[in-house]
Amino acid sequence: MDLSKLEFTELVALKSDVENEIKRREVEEKSKAKKQIIELARAYGLSVEEVLSKAVAVRKPVEAKYRHPENNELTWTGRGRKPAWVQSWVDGGKALQDLMI
Repeated sequence: MDLSKLEFTELVALKSDVENEIKRREVEEKSKAKKQIIELARAYGLSVEEVLSKAVAVRKPVEAKYRHPENNELTWTGRGRKPAWVQSWVDGGKALQDLMI
């Protein structure tokens, strides 16, 4: 199809028809996908709820690697952003290694 030969109004109508067809097919494709997912889940003995549920991984807490020299309750694992007390320690010219547990 040579689009350059179409009038402006014809192009606008064509655009509208294409957008409508895309929406229709999207609904159709999603419906097919849902059916396939349900069939696959059933083939493996799973319910859709089981497939969609989020598995909660139990993570072991990370042990602290650093401890405040004067307040044993203040600790840091060494992950993420440095706590203010660690940052002030380092900014004061002291070595981070001095805080290691």
